[in-house]
Amino acid sequence: MSTYGRLVRPVLFRADPEWIHDRSIRFAERIGTSTHTVNAIARRYESAHDSLETTVAGLELRTPLGLAAGYDKSGRAVNTLSALGFGHVEIGSVSADPSSGNPRPRLFRLPEHEAIVVHYGLPNDGADEVTERLGRASRRVPVGVNIVNTNRGTEDPEDAIIADYVRSVRRLQEHADYLCLNLSCPNTSDGRGFFHEPRRLKLLLSELTITRPLFLKVAPFADDRALEVFLETVGQSNEVDGFAINLPAGKPHGITSDLPGAVSGKPAQRRADETIRALHRKMDRGRYSIIGSGGVFTAEDAYRKIRLGASLVQLFTSLVYRGPGVAKDVNDGLAALLERDGVRRIGDVVGVDA
Repeated sequence: MSTYGRLVRPVLFRADPEWIHDRSIRFAERIGTSTHTVNAIARRYESAHDSLETTVAGLELRTPLGLAAGYDKSGRAVNTLSALGFGHVEIGSVSADPSSGNPRPRLFRLPEHEAIVVHYGLPNDGADEVTERLGRASRRVPVGVNIVNTNRGTEDPEDAIIADYVRSVRRLQEHADYLCLNLSCPNTSDGRGFFHEPRRLKLLLSELTITRPLFLKVAPFADDRALEVFLETVGQSNEVDGFAINLPAGKPHGITSDLPGAVSGKPAQRRADETIRALHRKMDRGRYSIIGSGGVFTAEDAYRKIRLGASLVQLFTSLVYRGPGVAKDVNDGLAALLERDGVRRIGDVVGVDA
């Protein structure tokens, strides 16, 4: 077990999860103002493996491993997080207007499952402030922004939801390296499932003018027909470069907790893997790429998702449980797996097990 797991995590886990999370972001934001400190962090955690370099949607990345949205909701800690060894960092979710999210408590740990229950409800500082912050950031890797409708605690009319996304896209793409539209959030009271209706998704895509690579974040599909309808709808737009996997609503098998919210971490692995494989099998692989997530703790977890069809993978919960060295561990392990299998480039194994 690492020093973090042996000494640091037990101390952190005695405190309220959201309180610790907020302090970690504040600390990362503060040390990120020092170039000397950020460079020292990068020397400790970045890995250089030619075999992991890849290009997805025009983005040149030194590793397929990224930090998922949800950790840095408003782009406060980009300088530091981009030095932890990730190939990209995704911030958010960000909405057009600021939102306070759901009432507390809204973040819970399930240590016995290496999982967290997330019921944040999308708190963030809003597109204007996040855009200005990104413009000042000294990023070491591409930074994406996850975009969502503003959570006002009520169900907005259709035209307001579309306008909210359009306004966010217009503003945030000024400084984002890519955009990811969050089409299904499992823990808000409004908008959940809104874009399951093909007409609405088609309307949204027709209203957007995109100048950055664009991904759509989707929940697992109910069945093959739902996936086919989704792909048919998306195929009518030329704006979309790929898809990211969101958490499903409800609790995975084996989780008996009645806490509100969606479960991230190891219990999300199976459903996420199934969705990656299904998407890869049915999508136009010359046109779209997949960002896989859901329970990435080890190199083997990342490698499995890549072999099932993900061109990129992201983690979040394992950063909480394994600490800041998790990206380096996964990257070094991925390079070793490629060497073991006689593979020169990570892109050569995308989808081989789908």
